Amino acid sequence: MTLTSGRPHMSIGEVIGRLLPDSPPFCFTAYDGSSVGAHDARVRLHLANQRGLAYLMTAPGDLGFVRAYVAGDLELQGVHPADPYDAMLLLMGGLKFRVPPPQELLRLVRAMGFDKLKPPPPPPQEHLPRWRRAVEGLRHSKSRDAVAIHHHYDVSNRFYELVLGPSMTYTCACFPDGDASLETAQTFKYDLVARKLGLQPGQRLLDVGCGWGGMVRHAARTYGVKAIGVTLSQQQAAWAQEAIVRDGLSDLAEVRFMDYRDVPETDFDAISSIGLTEHIGVRNYGTYFGFMRDRLRVGGRLLNHCITRPDTRGSDTTGAFIDRYVFPDGELTSSGRIITEIQNHGLEVRHEENLREHYALTLADWCRNLRDNWDECVEEVGEGTAKVWGLYMAGSRLGFERNDIQLHQVLAVKTDQRGNAHFPLRPTWLS
Repeated sequence: MTLTSGRPHMSIGEVIGRLLPDSPPFCFTAYDGSSVGAHDARVRLHLANQRGLAYLMTAPGDLGFVRAYVAGDLELQGVHPADPYDAMLLLMGGLKFRVPPPQELLRLVRAMGFDKLKPPPPPPQEHLPRWRRAVEGLRHSKSRDAVAIHHHYDVSNRFYELVLGPSMTYTCACFPDGDASLETAQTFKYDLVARKLGLQPGQRLLDVGCGWGGMVRHAARTYGVKAIGVTLSQQQAAWAQEAIVRDGLSDLAEVRFMDYRDVPETDFDAISSIGLTEHIGVRNYGTYFGFMRDRLRVGGRLLNHCITRPDTRGSDTTGAFIDRYVFPDGELTSSGRIITEIQNHGLEVRHEENLREHYALTLADWCRNLRDNWDECVEEVGEGTAKVWGLYMAGSRLGFERNDIQLHQVLAVKTDQRGNAHFPLRPTWLS
């Protein structure tokens, strides 16, 4: 480091090197020609321009990294943008940036230039921060939930077809064995839910947060059930209704563009909620499970399938990347909290299981689909959005593998006043 006119001259690589532990597991290069780390490292990060540096300086942590990466100012080299799993292993695998004391931090900022502390506009894929979402309504109000769902699920039905595959199922699959295909695993998951719910011909099913109608169509086609699905995504509802007509299921199945809280029907034999709970807010669990209870007949069953945390020691809110780019207003809590809320609202829990390894396998297959269809996906939604999806799915895969997040199915029943659960002595779906 030298001094000229009172300002320390330090390369970007030197600054990054002072923040990293010794021998970082990747190579970092910058537009000023500097670098840090082993040049033969498989994974390389290249900072392409000053805007990328400003992103990193004004939003330290994952948000600045994502902004620079999505905007094309920070390049991940050595991995495909559809599946940067190997890079995530390095960046999320215990790598800790050193936090320098205030005086040293000030010197590092001066070396980079105080002009870099003016934040550039975020990429268009980024949603408003939590504190600015009041314009969309109160958190988890119907209006604000509709905006959040639109942000993530109304990207493009064609894009989802390319990533999710023929099942158009955007929830954790259940693999009967390690060699099963994604389509086999998604069908197995729907059938597992149906068997847990004890579906029989002529019964009535409500599927809340139904997505593109996969559960609705499976229940109608395979079990002869009268099924209603509801979703806050207009594009999902339109696609699902077309699929219902195409499959000749219009007499049994229906998908509505509707908030689940507005469903007027009652006395359902079964309710499935596959991937909705993450979006409703932990404080709203009482209203949510109370709604389910009130819509079930006595002896009716509820199957709640959702992503959870392994404990309740941390915050329920998601990190900045997930909140701004993937699931605005999403919240996660433990399976224990979910079971407690179900029990507190008059339903008896009969079974629960954790499918977290299955979600890691599901995400690996989705990344593979994104990579195989990368050019068409980019043409459909743009490179920035496609990169967000690759980063989010690869990072989530690692989270499930490391037990940072889990996936729990909880089965509950509405008993009669005498406590009769109308339930078999042993689970029938295990036979």
